[in-house]
Amino acid sequence: MATEADSQKKESPSRASSPAVTSLPQKRALEDDHAPSVSSPLNPNPDVKLTKNQSQDDIPSMGPGKRTKKESLKKRESKGVAGGDSARATPDPKHKKDETPQPQLGSESSPLRYKLAPPKPSDFEAARGPVFTHHHTVPAPDGTSIDFYETSEHVYNKKNFHYLHCIADPQFPSSFYYRQTEPEPYGAHISFEDAATHMYLDQSGRHITTDKGFRMARANIAVREGRWYWECKITRGTIPKTEEGAKLESHGHVRLGFARREASLDAPVGFDAYSYGIRDVEGQKVHMSRPKDFFPPGEDIKEGDVIGLEIQLPSESLHRKVVQGQYNPAVDLIADESSSAEGPNIVRDRIPIRFRAHIYFEKIDYHTTKELEDLMNPSPVGASGSAGSASAEAPNPNHPVASLRTLPKSFIKVYKNGVFMGTAFEDLLAFLPPASKPQAQVGARENMDDGMLGYYPAISVFRGGAAEVNFGPDFWFPPPDSEGSPTTKGEEPAEASGGDDVAMTGTEDDSVTVAPVVAKKENPAAEGPMQPLARRYDEQIAEDIVADIVDEVNFWMQDGGRVIDRTGGRDEKADVTVGVAPGQEEIKELVQDD
Repeated sequence: MATEADSQKKESPSRASSPAVTSLPQKRALEDDHAPSVSSPLNPNPDVKLTKNQSQDDIPSMGPGKRTKKESLKKRESKGVAGGDSARATPDPKHKKDETPQPQLGSESSPLRYKLAPPKPSDFEAARGPVFTHHHTVPAPDGTSIDFYETSEHVYNKKNFHYLHCIADPQFPSSFYYRQTEPEPYGAHISFEDAATHMYLDQSGRHITTDKGFRMARANIAVREGRWYWECKITRGTIPKTEEGAKLESHGHVRLGFARREASLDAPVGFDAYSYGIRDVEGQKVHMSRPKDFFPPGEDIKEGDVIGLEIQLPSESLHRKVVQGQYNPAVDLIADESSSAEGPNIVRDRIPIRFRAHIYFEKIDYHTTKELEDLMNPSPVGASGSAGSASAEAPNPNHPVASLRTLPKSFIKVYKNGVFMGTAFEDLLAFLPPASKPQAQVGARENMDDGMLGYYPAISVFRGGAAEVNFGPDFWFPPPDSEGSPTTKGEEPAEASGGDDVAMTGTEDDSVTVAPVVAKKENPAAEGPMQPLARRYDEQIAEDIVADIVDEVNFWMQDGGRVIDRTGGRDEKADVTVGVAPGQEEIKELVQDD
């Protein structure tokens, strides 16, 4: 990925009070000194202040009498603020930061805005998926054949940036004409962009394999709250033994589970603190690279087996209380309302980027935190290299560090061929900001939820291992609480009232807690209906549409209730000094090696 920084014009003192407009390479937010007298009803913070992420060029000139020394590009890059791997370039500060707060377009609850060149006619065309080139064919356990393809002509989520397809739409003039969209194949599937390189998929995005070491791919849907279910069939893996004592043979290996945005794609599921995985070897569960026995003795995962995964997360309202340090288990755990009137404040700082025949929204991705790195490597020094950095307190909902807080009533359960194997993980780590933090880049703002955080279904394959995903609603083995589904292994289904019985624990050390009486390997009734993850895709599309409309209305209100063409043309009342930077007739093109 390579970028170029265009030269900028110096403003004369007479234009010191004019709005500072940016071109794409500088990635600075616009100012606006003609904001409406009544703030936007979508903006909960009407007192707009200058933020630390505002560019120095967005501050009015201090006049010719005060001159400051300009830092060199090399010095600025040494501070780690230059985003050299994307189309985002480092702003060139011209003046010392003024101590007087200056008006800035939007606020901490509004997305940043950028000046763009007019869209090309091709930008209005429907988004296209990747180009498929046939790579190889493998036999499936049922005797059929699976064609795997190498995907190209698309961008990969890597180097600290996240990409989503977008399209130009004249119905969105205030948000520079672009809105989010989806290409074929429609529906829930393995994401072509959110996968490691050298992975091969079929054209439906359901089958995946590789001929390299462990690589991971995430689905195009994220779970943020509720109870969800999906299945994975092992199509190439450990071969079932034909006779007792025979040598174990394998066509490869597969791991599956859930992973957050911060999880590395060049590692298996369960490698770090951001993912939870199940191994095909002996059915072990893996978290932070620590495999633990999970399946009953003699049980493992072989070719043809179908592994069902169920995840439950608390409501987002309870989740926000946890990450904000306001969680009270005596009250919130009982009064958790899944249908809270308070919706999440989605703030999406993104910019259209051209990549070959595609247009993407580029967003700064979330990165690993020092605390979770130290949790994975609990040494006196810690992974961060600072002495005493490892936390002595285990992760819990009221941990003093936000990234080490866990979600009450959260778990991941595992089924094999419809039979309940047990609860693999409980008290999953929280992911809403400030538990998740963006990568340090120009324009990155902390504590912002871009709406795509969550736990993604994830699969990792190793040297020929292959798997097929099924997000429903037609499952190979229906969810356990659906009509006609098999019961738990050796157990009758749990009654809905079984969770009401409680036992007192921890009475010897004066710390009394109330916990449900749940036997090991039992499947207690969970709250809320279990839904197929295919339905989450429809919800996610609806959330994107609403967020696009909210951003458009927000920008429209910032412009004083007028529609202002952000692609070069302006209305008759707008500032005539605004225009496209010299030589910037096109939005920047992304360069990324496959």
